[in-house]
Amino acid sequence: MTPRHPLTPGRAGAASAALALVLASAATGSPVSAAGGEGADVPQGTVAYRSVAQFTTAGKPRDLLLHPDSKKLYVGSDDLPETADVNESGLHVLDPADGTVRSTVGQAPGPTGTLGRRAVRQLLAPLPGDGAVFSYPLRGIGTAKDGDAAAAGAWVPGATVTHATAGLTPSTVLVAQGPVLSEVDIATAAVRRSVTLEGGDGFAVDAARGTVWFTDIAHRRMYRIDAASFQVTATVELPAGEGFGGFTEVDSETGAVWVGLDSSVVVHDATGKRLGSLRGAGTDMPRAAAFDATTHQAFVVWQDAGDSSQPGSDNDGTLTVHRIRDLQEVAKPVVLPGLHVQLGSAAVAVEPGGASVFVSDPVAGRITRLERATSPRVTRSPADRSAAAGTEVSLTAEAEGVPRPTVVWQVSTDAGRTWQAVAGATSPTYTFTAALSDSGRRYRAEFGNDAGVGRTAAATLTVTIPDPTTGGSGGGPSTTGGTGITDGTGSSGPTGSAGSTTGGSDGGADGASGTPGSVGGGSTGATVGGGNHTTPSGGALASTGATVATLAGSAVALTAAGWALLRRTRPRSTG
Repeated sequence: MTPRHPLTPGRAGAASAALALVLASAATGSPVSAAGGEGADVPQGTVAYRSVAQFTTAGKPRDLLLHPDSKKLYVGSDDLPETADVNESGLHVLDPADGTVRSTVGQAPGPTGTLGRRAVRQLLAPLPGDGAVFSYPLRGIGTAKDGDAAAAGAWVPGATVTHATAGLTPSTVLVAQGPVLSEVDIATAAVRRSVTLEGGDGFAVDAARGTVWFTDIAHRRMYRIDAASFQVTATVELPAGEGFGGFTEVDSETGAVWVGLDSSVVVHDATGKRLGSLRGAGTDMPRAAAFDATTHQAFVVWQDAGDSSQPGSDNDGTLTVHRIRDLQEVAKPVVLPGLHVQLGSAAVAVEPGGASVFVSDPVAGRITRLERATSPRVTRSPADRSAAAGTEVSLTAEAEGVPRPTVVWQVSTDAGRTWQAVAGATSPTYTFTAALSDSGRRYRAEFGNDAGVGRTAAATLTVTIPDPTTGGSGGGPSTTGGTGITDGTGSSGPTGSAGSTTGGSDGGADGASGTPGSVGGGSTGATVGGGNHTTPSGGALASTGATVATLAGSAVALTAAGWALLRRTRPRSTG
């Protein structure tokens, strides 16, 4: 049997992420369990994101793209001013796991076709298999993939490109040159068609619905452009404000348009109807957003104003995660230290499924990788059970969580008012021998990880005195000297020799041999179950009680036998 553990405070050890919670006893049969849990620092299954790595290997990051096929992290970068001896501009290809630079494409054609070191400001679309389409100052549209010595590219005619994004077809991109929106061929940068608006700052494409949304922050409006006719078909008013624009993005799944304005995000549906808005903390302003079709969630990066004279400015940004259908937060906001807007806007990229998120910080020249964590969620809890003293009880627990939760078993001796950790019980299964003193105690498992703590419901253990018919208290005839179990004396003793028909006075006709007059005769017969009697887990008091009860029964038997003998020797009355 497994020895019982003393009760001491503490928690440690790793446990399986999927464990089975069962309260089982050899004496009571199969377990009965119920889902649920009690008491935790956060609701079970709470989602949180935590920073796990920071990459400083890609210059001054301006934009991010996690390639859907190759899974490589593409980074468009400027040169950091503090590294004058090294030009870090270009297209960097990183291993998303650890930020290792796979390659850097620093050369791209100028307006005359001459190669030169070029910064990459925006990543527009992934190329099939690997690589990216990007824009570079002042009017360049380039393409490159991991390992290329230089990028291919061409220059758009006209004014400086102020914004660009993926086109309506795989061979085109859309570019804004101030209020002029143009569809441009990727390979040649030739303009296929264009439309001139009253004003404009940024735009997003809804290819599935054939729509382009162009925001005009100065006039606080948004234009809907039909992709087929390339003409404005609707104008949507935006809320009044101070005139700061952050981003315009479209959720391809629903067609909803998310617009960063001042310190809020305004959301419209695919027809332009207002759905709601989000607010940041303090002076934080929304500067980037990305959507994950697997989880149906939106990821928004907020940058601090970076002006300590403004109330609420703390120099830190945040990442928030929202359910797309109702805009509700689904994770606790993550603080991004030092992320402010003074030297550029952040960018965000999300791994499909939302397990990893990448956020760029152009001020610090770093990329932060965040991973999703989910607080433990208990999937089975034990029901109250009974066990006979001296039998083994096993508790095993089940909970889900990311990262894998650790577990510690706890016990309460005061009906759940206070709890103590069971020393050493940090494995999926905790096994101990039930004692009478354990009766009424409550047991539970506590799971913990980076996202929080979850606990199972408490199970109350009831410990009973062993059954006399299976080796419990009380006396009875024995067919062999045996181990002391079949004679009904309680716990086991050493095997004795076969008893004679004239054994001890309580041995019975077939009792085990031993000292005449011994109780329940084993080879020694001094205590219940033989001379090598093992005290039951209930302690000395339980053992003494069993012995006294048996002796009392024997005394009665002896008295009766003496009375019968007197009756047989007494002379009969003749009269």
